[in-house]
Amino acid sequence: MDFGAGNMVHDMFTLGVPVWERIVRAVLVYAFVVVALRLAGKREIGALNPFDLVVLFFLSNILQNSIIGNDLSISGGFIGAATLMGLNYAVQRFLFSHQRLDRMLEGEATVLIEDGAILHENLKRELVTEDELMVAVHKQGLLELAEVQRAVLETDGNISVFARTPTTEEARHAETTARLGRIEEQLASLVAQMEAT
Repeated sequence: MDFGAGNMVHDMFTLGVPVWERIVRAVLVYAFVVVALRLAGKREIGALNPFDLVVLFFLSNILQNSIIGNDLSISGGFIGAATLMGLNYAVQRFLFSHQRLDRMLEGEATVLIEDGAILHENLKRELVTEDELMVAVHKQGLLELAEVQRAVLETDGNISVFARTPTTEEARHAETTARLGRIEEQLASLVAQMEAT
């Protein structure tokens, strides 16, 4: 009894569109997504909120159809995937050798906090809320803005927070306070010994 095994294998591996069309489709969709993500801003690349996840989910589904066209064969899928991976590798290698172009495409890091002060214009431009910024600050173990020297939205969408280092005067003050504390402890110990005798 023949269940059409030959037809099934034929359908699985026979391309529904020419190879060149499959490759061109994958290249065009890749270029579109790279440009769209660059225009969307650094925040879209980093932490995703629920709305970003919904867009990402639908975007991947919509663009999948653009890549595959009317070809559902395994061979077509392999060609599309290999094209995307090969193109991504080639782009990464090219940008590694051309740092200026890489910086231009990735953009510059954006300072969000400077010397404990929030730069509201930069927050607004990058669509980062104060709550999101404070979450990043708290993740570094800092409780107040006064403890932050600088916070930067990196080109990959992550927020780097740098703690404020004490000034020389603050360090001397802390050292003097610690010494006074030790002297007080020693005096208290001496007074206790004198009272005991």
